[in-house]
Amino acid sequence: MSFKKIGKDQPENFEFNAENIDIAKKTISNYPKDKQQSAVMTLLYLAQRQNENWIPLSAMKYIAKFLNMPYIKVYEVATFYSMYNLAPVGKFFYQICTTTPCMLRGANDLVSVCKSKISKKENNISSHSNSSWTEVECLGACVNGPMIQINDEYYEDLDKEKLEKIIDQSTKGEKPRPGSYRGRINSEPENKRTTLMEVKNA
Repeated sequence: MSFKKIGKDQPENFEFNAENIDIAKKTISNYPKDKQQSAVMTLLYLAQRQNENWIPLSAMKYIAKFLNMPYIKVYEVATFYSMYNLAPVGKFFYQICTTTPCMLRGANDLVSVCKSKISKKENNISSHSNSSWTEVECLGACVNGPMIQINDEYYEDLDKEKLEKIIDQSTKGEKPRPGSYRGRINSEPENKRTTLMEVKNA
C-alpha cells in the first residue's frame, strides 16, 4: 500500500457544523452502545465533505473525542482507505479509473486530458487552485467505461472531448451532468439489446 500524503498546512481546529452534528448523532444511534465507534467511517466522510474534500488531523482528533475512542484508531482508518483524502485536493477531485476494462476503452486518453488541463502530475493542485486528479482502481462501473468520479458523482462512457468539456464546465463553476455520456440509462446494453442471444445491429 502506498503512503498517503498528509497535508502540510493543517488547521488548528475542526468541528462539525450543525447539520453534520445531527447526521453524526443519528448515525451513532444506529449502533448498540458498545459498538458506536463503528460509526467512524461515516463521520470521517462527513468531515471530508464539510472540509472541501479532505480530512485534517484536527478533524480526526475531533472525531476521536466524538466517539470516545483513541485518536490513533481514527488515524488508522483514515490512512487505510483510499476514499479518504488527507491533503487538499481542490474543489473538484477527478478520480480516473485505469483498471483493465476502462484502460481497454480509452482511460489513457482521459489521463492525458487531466495532465494537460489540470496538472502534469497526479495529486497536484491545478494552477487555478480548484482541481486535482489521480488514477484509481476499479470504481465499479466497468460496463460504462471509461469513466471517472468527480467528488461524489460518476461520469461514464467518456472520451477525450467529453472529458475536456466536463473540466471546462467545472472550471467555470458549472456542474456537469453526471451519468452516461452516450445516453445510456444506468448500465443498459447498447443498441437496446435485452439478451446475449440477439444479433447486434450493424
